[in-house]
Amino acid sequence: MYAIVDIETTGGYAAANGITEISIIIFDGNKIVEKFETLVNPCRPIPRFIQSFTGINDEMVSCAPRFEDIAEQVFGILNGKIFVAHNVNFDYSFIKAGLQASGYSLQSKKLCTVRLSRKIFPGLPSYQLDRLCDSLNVQISNRHRAGGDAEATVKVFEKLLTHDKEQHIQKSLMRNSKENMLPPNVPKDQFEKLPSLPGVYYFHDQKGKVIYVGKARNIRNRVNSHFSSGFENRQKQNFIRHTYSISYHACATELMASIMESAEIKKFWPEFNYSQKRREDIYGIFSFEDQNGYLRLAIEKNKKLLNPVHTFQYLVDGHSILRKLIREFDLSAKLCFLQKDFGAEADEDNGSASIEVKEKAEEYNKRVAEAIASLSVRPSYAIIDKGLNDEEYSCILIDNGKFYGMGYLSSEIQITEPGQIKEYITPYKENGFIHNLVNSYAMKFPSKVIHLSAEIINPATESFR
Repeated sequence: MYAIVDIETTGGYAAANGITEISIIIFDGNKIVEKFETLVNPCRPIPRFIQSFTGINDEMVSCAPRFEDIAEQVFGILNGKIFVAHNVNFDYSFIKAGLQASGYSLQSKKLCTVRLSRKIFPGLPSYQLDRLCDSLNVQISNRHRAGGDAEATVKVFEKLLTHDKEQHIQKSLMRNSKENMLPPNVPKDQFEKLPSLPGVYYFHDQKGKVIYVGKARNIRNRVNSHFSSGFENRQKQNFIRHTYSISYHACATELMASIMESAEIKKFWPEFNYSQKRREDIYGIFSFEDQNGYLRLAIEKNKKLLNPVHTFQYLVDGHSILRKLIREFDLSAKLCFLQKDFGAEADEDNGSASIEVKEKAEEYNKRVAEAIASLSVRPSYAIIDKGLNDEEYSCILIDNGKFYGMGYLSSEIQITEPGQIKEYITPYKENGFIHNLVNSYAMKFPSKVIHLSAEIINPATESFR
């Protein structure tokens, strides 16, 4: 038996929205044997744009049963049936979440009429329900209401059953089939081609535009994880609804994947990436002379018309840099506004006149100038690691303190200068995230760092395991 379902909701994902109408039609493959339909009180306001879309308003559902009031009946109708819907994971996620909140566990086999229509009727202009019905000469009425859409889905499903010469429906119901977890518009072979390698993957919309960029230690596992568990949250529903194709770029290491992910997010500015879409280098270290003639260093947010001596993205990075300068150049923690971090009392007036320094300003300021100058000393080095195969090694180049790019070197190449490496690697635009990521990695794994001009890069002599 097939339970063909359609619902209307207050929003696009189950975790923060409710059902406003539900229709379930039990179909035995030949005829309709049972119907259930009702408005549902979602216990929250229905947004105005959804009211105009469905015609269901707050007044209409005010006296309707809550989902918990019909949960037992809904579970009784669906339990043991094959759950069928147009974009099945959307409807299933809402109903499963509602039943679970009422103490029922729904574990149904699922069929998606969008995915099945793409297989059984390939090449149609669109697989949205109304456009699909037009292509298949199916009459649809009362569009965007649960009853009307469910009845149209029954008629579409009848045609799918009749024209399924290659047994796509039965194949989709097999235990090892992934058809039920995949986005309705993405061909299954794109998932099957994903490698079990580190790298970056891209979700594209109907026009091919990149809408999400992700990085992974294992591309195949990570992409599958987006669709293999629950579908209640907003991100997964956005992926299901808007993803039409998936592409990828394999990398030799997870570090390279992280760098490429950040660079690609800055390049494409994808709609569904929310991290790393913010201003770079929010903070800076500023230098100024106080009333007693002492040069002082302070961390502040970057502002127009102010020129920092060094910039960084995270406050903790600035504190770390400033502490390092204090230790290496014997600076005053108080004059750097880090007295609290060093166990001393804070000065009530920010310290310009009240702080006592045992040496003259002229002598102290020389060391501050040296400390500032040290911030502009930018080494060139390469991070060498394993490649995509045994004949090559990966290389991430830092040129004069800035991330230049990355790529792969033959194990036979010997390099001493950054200019030589640039012939073999792809340049990328640096950003604060990449800068901090590479620097942190270099400090954590010094054995993989080759300082240029001081050493010859000969990957064949190194071991990267």
